[in-house]
Amino acid sequence: MVQNLEYYRVFCHVARCGSLTLAAKELAVSQPAVSQSIRLLETAVGAKLFMRNARGVKLTREGELLYSYVKKGYEQIELGERKLKQMMNLELGEIHIGASDMTLRFFLLPYLERFHELCPGIRIVVSNAPTPETLVSLRSGRIDFGVVSTPFEAEGLQCEQVKEIEDIFVAGRRFIQYKNRTLDLKELEHLPLILLEQNTSTRSCMDRFLAENRVEVAPEFELATSDMIVQFTLRSLGVGCVVRDFAARELADGTLFELRFNQMIPRRHFCVVTADGEQPSAAARRMLELIRTKDLPERKENDSYDYF
Repeated sequence: MVQNLEYYRVFCHVARCGSLTLAAKELAVSQPAVSQSIRLLETAVGAKLFMRNARGVKLTREGELLYSYVKKGYEQIELGERKLKQMMNLELGEIHIGASDMTLRFFLLPYLERFHELCPGIRIVVSNAPTPETLVSLRSGRIDFGVVSTPFEAEGLQCEQVKEIEDIFVAGRRFIQYKNRTLDLKELEHLPLILLEQNTSTRSCMDRFLAENRVEVAPEFELATSDMIVQFTLRSLGVGCVVRDFAARELADGTLFELRFNQMIPRRHFCVVTADGEQPSAAARRMLELIRTKDLPERKENDSYDYF
């Protein structure tokens, strides 16, 4: 096998052009250099590949046979180079992102909009899952990065806090007697609570906080999404625990109110996480750059999400 692939590159150009001079011009080298490469290739393969004619050179039978195979490989190499250039120029490619309903809705969505405006050729795949599942996907290499909420196990990950979030308890008209009162956390033990399922960082954080304060609760309902918690709470089926953003509209219009306690619930954060030691793709690096610089689209008058 010929060790120097450059000989094959020259061979393909000469075969395509039918001229040593034109091939040299395409390759931006001298004609003697082209001739030398062809001689060395012919020596290596043990066959004459070209014969001269009035217009330049023509493939021999042996040359035609070799060219029928080599041109396919060379075309694939050229195609690969073009595709790689397009990928590096953010003209094509994919980003795989992991995010929960909460981080997607209240943080990531406007960045996806901005990225799509800047790089419409890039395909974005969002794996929608709770924080624990997102971290499993990240560690196994199925996603480029994740946007998750604290707390979580950060070993082997690079984490960057991007937004502070606040867990609150909200209630509707059935519990109006608790409005504008400062409650002891222990009172939660006597209320019908509506919490997220246990496979989420939000539920884990609240369980830990209550346990540290010796509050034992048995939820009336455990639901898969915070949106459903808000809906159940609006119907006075219990007191719901959600991140403030989920109930912002209902708190503003007075259909729900926030319960106040004599002890502050610790704030948490949304974090962007990447695998330690992994190099993200060019497209993923561009998305991470948007997030770090907070490069967001201009907010439209009727947008329902908040840019921060």
